[in-house]
Amino acid sequence: MSSFSLRIFAILCLSALALSAAPEKWGKDIAKFEAAAKANPHPKGALLFVGSSSIRMWDLKSSFPKQKTINHGFGGSELEDSLHFADRIIIPHAPAMVLLYAGDNDINKGKTANRVVDDYKKFIAKIHATLPKTRIIFLPIKPSLSRWEKWPEMKKANLAIQDLSKKNPLLVYLDTATPMLGDDGKPMPDLFKKDGLHLNDKGYQIWNKVVKNLLKN
Repeated sequence: MSSFSLRIFAILCLSALALSAAPEKWGKDIAKFEAAAKANPHPKGALLFVGSSSIRMWDLKSSFPKQKTINHGFGGSELEDSLHFADRIIIPHAPAMVLLYAGDNDINKGKTANRVVDDYKKFIAKIHATLPKTRIIFLPIKPSLSRWEKWPEMKKANLAIQDLSKKNPLLVYLDTATPMLGDDGKPMPDLFKKDGLHLNDKGYQIWNKVVKNLLKN
């Protein structure tokens, strides 16, 4: 093997190792979830929210006081991370519903809409392999001020997952994205914190309303 081929081979190996190890950076977050569940076991049949910072920052107890909820959001995570840790932070709790928010960070870091959809299909398969009756609710990638230039690709992923959800009664595409758009078709600025990315209380009020309408049905 030539020196050039050896260099290419080494680069490919290092890239593969980096990809396989990437989810492990969340090890401390996942360990905290497990420790909390061990100290105070979660009830079966709860609503389990998982995904990135939009989940982590959501005050579920005050938003859904009549529901048993579990918040397993870890900020900065991507869809593949929720998939990777499903055996530890989702499946053991046997939730009645899994509400997932992911794909935002994925596309911001350069992944395509197709990659997000493929990861979501893997996520579904992972959950339903052990929990075949659990409903999976996809909260679409939100239109935000700071990532507006990424919106076309994000919207593409949302639409593909919406179509996918129509084919399985256990899948729900819960449209929390459209109510965030103003008459001009752009994100309403008063729904966000100063960073233009994370939701403020008014933004979460919109999400709360959409989720509550789902639970009523």
